[in-house]
Amino acid sequence: MPAKFKYVQHPHVAARKGLRPENADEVLKEAGPRGFNQKFGYLITKGVGTMWAAYLFFLLSLVSLPAVIMDGDPILIISWIAQTCLQLVLLPIIIVGQNIQAANSERRAILTYEDSAAVLEEANQIQKHLDHQDQLLQELTERLKTLEAKKPKK
Repeated sequence: MPAKFKYVQHPHVAARKGLRPENADEVLKEAGPRGFNQKFGYLITKGVGTMWAAYLFFLLSLVSLPAVIMDGDPILIISWIAQTCLQLVLLPIIIVGQNIQAANSERRAILTYEDSAAVLEEANQIQKHLDHQDQLLQELTERLKTLEAKKPKK
């Protein structure tokens, strides 16, 4: 009978086990801002990326509206709408949308990570099951050889 199949675990599996955090909260904590500049930029982005900032920016853009209307120049009015109002107001709204998309993406990534960890564990269980079956098949093969050896030849 050919030699029993010898399972050799891929080296990435052992290396990956050392990197695997206990839960999703650890993954999120590792991804946070680290240095002063990252933390400062994060705070500004977090503050500007709210609907309250959009409302505040809209009110701020209204400060220059009376002067533009009093001038009466249609080019200035269009310029005010495009450059002042829309840019100031849309910036935080876009950040809000990006934050929602990023949160959904992060959630999907964590679920994918957890799924892949589960698949790896299932594959390990399958390997153990196959090893057990190999042992039983080996025992059955040895018994069959013993019985055939005892059987009288015709």
